[in-house]
Amino acid sequence: MGIRFVLMVNKQGQTRLAQYYEYLTLDERRALEGEIVRKCLARNEQQCSFVEHRNYKIVYRRYASLFFLVGVDDDENELAILEFIHLLVETMDRHFGNVCELDIMFHLEKAHFMLEEMVMNGCIVETSKSNILTPIQLMDKTS
Repeated sequence: MGIRFVLMVNKQGQTRLAQYYEYLTLDERRALEGEIVRKCLARNEQQCSFVEHRNYKIVYRRYASLFFLVGVDDDENELAILEFIHLLVETMDRHFGNVCELDIMFHLEKAHFMLEEMVMNGCIVETSKSNILTPIQLMDKTS
């Protein structure tokens, strides 16, 4: 499948966006998020951005006050996922203008929509920023 989940978390460990591409109950999600967030936030900047946890490989990156965490299969390329995270941040930057935690909180539906344009069923299907943002810009014009 590839990507199993995408999380955006602030420095305090509060989840701001969660998108899962496999079924987990709410209790399983809560437990998994807590374990992963604690593990990733405890690491320092000199450590690599890849962590193995349960049957996932976690690839994460920090941008300002937000951590972007992506859980993938063992056979997924970590550098490609880091590039995906960077593309997601650049796309959000282009739309919001230097994306921050408040943009995600107040425009959660747009953040989810961008992610849904990029990833379908755990596979990256779109990498063009303009193709990702065009439907959102059209929705903004009509509202």
